[in-house]
Amino acid sequence: QVQLAESGGGLVQAGGSLRLACAASGRTFSSYVMGWFRQAPGRGREFAAAITRSGGSTVADSVKGRSTIFRDNAKNTVYLQMNSLEPEDAAVYCCAAGASISLLAAGSGNWGQGTQVAVSS
Repeated sequence: QVQLAESGGGLVQAGGSLRLACAASGRTFSSYVMGWFRQAPGRGREFAAAITRSGGSTVADSVKGRSTIFRDNAKNTVYLQMNSLEPEDAAVYCCAAGASISLLAAGSGNWGQGTQVAVSS
């Protein structure tokens, strides 16, 4: 099992940027597929981005062109760089570690507590 701790959230003006980080415990970080999901008040959990063990990434249409996911296996950390933030991006962002993107999307795997992102218009 791996434990995850997110950081980097906060309040930013529309058009601004944030870099979220998710630090993982344990020695097997590189063996996990890592994902970022978000949940806004009154809405269901939404996939944002994921990155495979080999570094291949996929990003949701809602953030495509504005967000990048990348990982640093030496630091056991996965990042979500978000640019041109919009009020609609406000949510709690959680990272997850698992065996595949589809399993993460189904709610499987290990999850962090999340970090809050607020965007002022």
